[in-house]
Amino acid sequence: MSVRRTMGTTALDRLRARYDAEERICGKCGYDDDEGGWQVETTGSRVLYRHVCPSCGAIERRELRL
Repeated sequence: MSVRRTMGTTALDRLRARYDAEERICGKCGYDDDEGGWQVETTGSRVLYRHVCPSCGAIERRELRL
């Protein structure tokens, strides 16, 4: 029997891992941030994901409302 490995323990962890892997290219300057990651903040009713481009400082945001 094989064991399926996930990138996180919750759906929100897996979504952040997906952003870290796939949403790395800055929409403003095109910089590919292969070492950066998304920061996560929760407010109880919302989950906010944020990434700051190390090249130009542009901020990408994603928000989930619960």
